Amino acid sequence: MTYFMSVILGFVQGVAEFLPISSSGHLTLFQHFFGMEEPDQLFNVLLHFATLLAVCVVYWRDIWEMIVEFFCFFGDLFSHRSYRGNPPEARRMVLLIIVGTLPLFLVLPIEDRVEAFGNNPLFVCVALLITGCILFLSDQMARGHKTARNATLLDVLIVGVAQGCATIPGLSRSGCTISAGMVRGFDRKFAVRYSFLMSLPAVLGATLLKVLDVMELEGGVPKENLPKYLLGMAVAAVVGYFSIQLVKLLADKGRFGFFAFYCWGAGALFILLNIMGWSFVPTASPM
Repeated sequence: MTYFMSVILGFVQGVAEFLPISSSGHLTLFQHFFGMEEPDQLFNVLLHFATLLAVCVVYWRDIWEMIVEFFCFFGDLFSHRSYRGNPPEARRMVLLIIVGTLPLFLVLPIEDRVEAFGNNPLFVCVALLITGCILFLSDQMARGHKTARNATLLDVLIVGVAQGCATIPGLSRSGCTISAGMVRGFDRKFAVRYSFLMSLPAVLGATLLKVLDVMELEGGVPKENLPKYLLGMAVAAVVGYFSIQLVKLLADKGRFGFFAFYCWGAGALFILLNIMGWSFVPTASPM
């Protein structure tokens, strides 16, 4: 992998992770059509971790409040204090994120099979077309009013199931979870906020598991690739920050349908390129 490719994939990850167009699907297709024989799974996971840092920057206040309320909960528990009425919103948000993350544990036993779908560009393209349909339908949803104050455990469990389904390469995690939230009557701003905050434990867990696998199988991260990994992560984090701001704006205005047309166009284009056997191998020499 060249430094040029590292920058390109970092940019793709930063854009596609938050815009509802499937980062895993785009990374797979770009790696395939740029002549990379096998996707570098460790690099993919590190790019996801970099965009997680962008989430932490944008939602740092929410994250800090949830951390404080998490420890306050145990303090109240051991001191036998209880709230009269509703608990603080940040404390309830912690519960909603935990419940929404539970369906991912059902994916763990079949994780290798799900990742294997990413080796089939045609499958990824079809999944992109499905993502387009999901986004188009989400724009037809009436505006909801549920927030962290009144969203139910069933609501977030369904959003969590959508997140589990989105582990399939080509299905957008943000698109599936935000759309599922809208179907359950979430306020549009809350649907975006919950989707991104819910990604934190999922991405942290996936990063830890993948890094441990690499440490066990290869004895550590390949040192020759480390500078390229760090460059790609920096690009993904910066681009991801601005992508989050764009998604927040478009979701509130109900403009996800634009991304539907993009997913349909990209899916159809890559299917055509795959059928024709085209690939774009970079001419730059390795650095």
